[in-house]
Amino acid sequence: MKIIPKTLGAAAALAVVALGAMAATGHLPALHNSPSDARKAAETGPLPIMVTVAPVKTVEFVETVVVTGSLVPREEILVGPEVEGLRVIEVLADEGDRVKKGQTLARLVSDTLEAQLAQNDASLARGTAAIAQAQSNIASAEAKLVEARGAYNRGKPLTKSGYLSESVMEQRESAAKTAEAALSSSKDGLKVAEAEKAQVEAQRREIVWRRGRTEVASPADGIISRRVARIGGYASGAGDAMFRVIAKGEVELDAEVTEGRLSKLKEGQTCEVALAGGTKVAGKVRLISPEIDKATRLGKVRVFLGDNPVLRVGGFARGTIETARGNGLAVPASAVLYGPDGASVQVVKEGKVRTRRVKLGLESGALVEVREGLVEGEAVVAKAGTFLRDGDAVRAVSVEPRRTSDAGSAG
Repeated sequence: MKIIPKTLGAAAALAVVALGAMAATGHLPALHNSPSDARKAAETGPLPIMVTVAPVKTVEFVETVVVTGSLVPREEILVGPEVEGLRVIEVLADEGDRVKKGQTLARLVSDTLEAQLAQNDASLARGTAAIAQAQSNIASAEAKLVEARGAYNRGKPLTKSGYLSESVMEQRESAAKTAEAALSSSKDGLKVAEAEKAQVEAQRREIVWRRGRTEVASPADGIISRRVARIGGYASGAGDAMFRVIAKGEVELDAEVTEGRLSKLKEGQTCEVALAGGTKVAGKVRLISPEIDKATRLGKVRVFLGDNPVLRVGGFARGTIETARGNGLAVPASAVLYGPDGASVQVVKEGKVRTRRVKLGLESGALVEVREGLVEGEAVVAKAGTFLRDGDAVRAVSVEPRRTSDAGSAG
């Protein structure tokens, strides 16, 4: 008799659970769905949609454009040998060294040039002797010409008087002409000797110049960024330069920016550059490329950073350029809808949604400036969407518009 109530109690519990499940799934009417509740729901209509709204407030806008790229020299100087084919015997500078204009960076062997200079000295002495000999020949030829012409002139009256035969006069005339030819030849010989000496002197100047260029010097102040010169190697103008010098140590950011953002940049704008290690340095926009890459739709921007020991050529950097600043009414960028007629926002007033056209201005992080269409203190749907229409009843939950940690516009 005691077992029967326990069995009945368990069955009753199972029946209650089953009835509750059927009511929840709609197979049985819920106990609280009375006819009066149904009439009340029909009269009041559906409950308002809950939306998050942001108040329209005046804030200070700082519009920025973010650019990324690599650090490069402002001007890079390639230092190579002026005399090729000579062996490097000494390297006096290394990468990272600061050098001055005219400072010797490397020395080349000069033994070959010294031997060439000695040979040139001998050729020069031979040329000087040839000139002296030619001058002596000219003097001798002039003396012979004077003698031959004198004999010829003295013979003319004797021939007329019959004291001198015609054959003798012909011999004297021939001797005078031969002396003239010898003098002309001697003068030509002098010209040849002088020309040969001039050629030797020109060769000497070249050899002396080459010997003076066996020291490879820096053409300007700067920092050596790369050294290729090695002791025992041969200096050559082909291939990479012996040294690469960053002129005056000045470095800049060679960055890229999207086509839409490029039009907002101007030369002279300030730029805060963040390096890979987290260090930040200040710079200015120096150059904006007039060309857009057809494939990437990106433009080039050069930001001058100057001479700073923390800058490393080739390193990655990210720059934030301030393009505009001002006060204005702010709404979240997510609150703006874009359509064929322009931008619009959804204003919540007296529990109803109203779509309103607006004119936008500056952008700063997650906020956008509204120049026309709103007044301060109004509330807009923070995340506008197509599921809301004019006249929809909503229940607003207010949040404050805030800037993101990244206040820049991605470039």
